[in-house]
Amino acid sequence: MKILISGGQGQLGHDVGRIPASGHNIIALGSSELDISDLQTVQKVIEQLQPDILINCAAYTAVDKCETEKELAWKVNATGPENLAKAMEERGGRLIHISTDYVFDGNRKIPAAYHEYDPVSPLSEYGRSKLAGEEAIGRISTNHVILRTAWLYGMHGNNFLKTMLRLSLADPARELKVVNDQYGSLTWTHSLARQIHTLFSADIQGIVHATADGSSTWYEGACYFLKSMGVPFRLSPCTTAEYPTPAHRPANSILANSRLEEAGISVFQTWQQDIDDFVKQHRAELLLEVSPSA
Repeated sequence: MKILISGGQGQLGHDVGRIPASGHNIIALGSSELDISDLQTVQKVIEQLQPDILINCAAYTAVDKCETEKELAWKVNATGPENLAKAMEERGGRLIHISTDYVFDGNRKIPAAYHEYDPVSPLSEYGRSKLAGEEAIGRISTNHVILRTAWLYGMHGNNFLKTMLRLSLADPARELKVVNDQYGSLTWTHSLARQIHTLFSADIQGIVHATADGSSTWYEGACYFLKSMGVPFRLSPCTTAEYPTPAHRPANSILANSRLEEAGISVFQTWQQDIDDFVKQHRAELLLEVSPSA
């Protein structure tokens, strides 16, 4: 099969393209090569490449900037998926789209998780734009999977764990406040990429949740990661109220991978095991990348 990745130069798209896929031809395009907000461009690329599967990893993920850059957020997060759905429906191919925990309001009592069938109620412009993308795909596409994930980190690009490591190495004596009342599942892009590959042939449609097993707060996750890295750090827990942001973030971002588990195709392990493997594979590379002298 021929598989096309939009947003192929981003954190997740990069990892999806690097997973070995015997018998498949994978083509990864960045935003400069495939602007998903332009329908004519999308249709032209789909017509030229004739992909059997399109994996949409492209998104405008600057959550706080979405509050003021609404037009851009909606172009990429809502119009973009709509364009891809139209083009792939014309092609007769399968669309795998990456969505987010931000479609939920996060008011569910901890540690109860959100399932695929639960009602949505986004709190932020980012969440609303991503939900609009989901809804457009649902209206247009007859062959799609919408993967909701959360709290992604990986080796390619910037993310929360790298930021914590960079700040701790820059000044180990400095006390860093980290939010301790938002809950979710730190999810390694490599694991999510492996899960996406299982969907090439899996008989599953519609909305699917896909995160690492278990949950933590940002503070707990950061502490576990930095301990695994074996670096000195000083973190202190704080509340969301002590760390205000323009966008309202869900207090509960825990997603249950119900449909993957029911289908027997989940590849996920606990978030702690993922961090252990991430550190084992990339510790030297991480230290080199975020070192203050780098």
